[in-house]
Amino acid sequence: MIKKGLSLLIIILLLTLVTGCGSNNGSEDREITIRFMHSSVEQERLAVINKLVEKFEKENPTIKIKQIPVQEDSFNTKVVTLASAGELPEVIEVGQDYAKVMDQDQLIDKNAVERAINKSGKNNYYEGALNLVKTEDGKNYTGLPISGWVQGIWYNKEMIASKGFDEPKNWNEVMEIAKAFTDGKHKKYGIALPTAESNISEQSFSQFALSNGANILNAKGDLNLNSTKMKESLAYYKKLAHYTMPGSNDTTEIKDAFMNGTVPMAIYSTYILPAVYQEGNADNIGFAIPTQEKTSVFGTVSALTVSSGLENKEKKAAEKFLEFMSKPENTTNWVLMSPGGAQPVNKKVTENKDYQSNKVVKSFGNLSNEIAASFNNIQAFGLVDGKNFSKTANITSSGALPRLVNETTVGNKKVKDELQKAETAIQGALEN
Repeated sequence: MIKKGLSLLIIILLLTLVTGCGSNNGSEDREITIRFMHSSVEQERLAVINKLVEKFEKENPTIKIKQIPVQEDSFNTKVVTLASAGELPEVIEVGQDYAKVMDQDQLIDKNAVERAINKSGKNNYYEGALNLVKTEDGKNYTGLPISGWVQGIWYNKEMIASKGFDEPKNWNEVMEIAKAFTDGKHKKYGIALPTAESNISEQSFSQFALSNGANILNAKGDLNLNSTKMKESLAYYKKLAHYTMPGSNDTTEIKDAFMNGTVPMAIYSTYILPAVYQEGNADNIGFAIPTQEKTSVFGTVSALTVSSGLENKEKKAAEKFLEFMSKPENTTNWVLMSPGGAQPVNKKVTENKDYQSNKVVKSFGNLSNEIAASFNNIQAFGLVDGKNFSKTANITSSGALPRLVNETTVGNKKVKDELQKAETAIQGALEN
């Protein structure tokens, strides 16, 4: 009886060991949690993301997503803090500029991102959107684009038609309309133009400069700010500022002036569209793009990236989440968290029936498709011949370009002198 009992016990132990070994070998089937850090802290947006996460977890029962919502103004600081502590989340929402910084610090698994983009279908993305997340050597990407916005010249169709104008097609026509509507005595102006020492001034000026073939860097990545083309562009911008509201115009002043009819044109992002929709004026707004030698659209992309240094199982789970989010129906839900403002960067989203039938998107008619397609014409300072130079982030951080615009327009300083000052300031920032 004792021998029989021992034999039975040994068998049980052996079965336990075999089962345990089988469990270890099948570790891929065990539940894993990955963290997803994003900037959507508003309840309405969190509700959308919660549903997406729930859907993903249902399709992938062994993967759990832990969300880390962080306010946008403290997002980059949070990334630095977590990276320093070795606690960087597996999946992070990034803007194209900060993604360059992360790439410089080797915080991005570019191979994982590349695989996710390829599985999603590289040809489905608008070319300009992909260019914004390209690495400096042009061989990889810093994130999988999920949404974006573009900036251009918004115009009131009825107002410009009242003076016999059609959509402005080039610099000269923009200037003509601006001049025709400016009446300082009655506080009416031709265009709401960014002139404050802020990001929107840099972004606005960049569109005109790039449309004239002027960039801050050349194809070798050398500083090229004080060029003839740049001088021409800044001189034009300064002249155009004669027909805008006095003082330093930032986002609030620009949006208000356009919405209350003070101006027939304004430089702003697509985030002006929700306000236009609320006013019931969706069929009376047009979108023009600064054009001189070429067409230039300024835009930004929000992307999802995978952190570097992950163990294989976390990396695979993170890639699965990116692949899931890149599916048109899921990306559509993400974009429609802010309909009109956020724009599709994937053609499959633009074609998606849920996107097209959204009441805000639908109210703008073909303009929505026109705006989405403009991602193909996106250009940016520091993006030259397919090379997305990482030093552009340092140039932007220096604040030299917004200061250049402000001093030239509001300060009425000489173009030549201010370009030289800006170049010196940027050179110093690059050397530090």
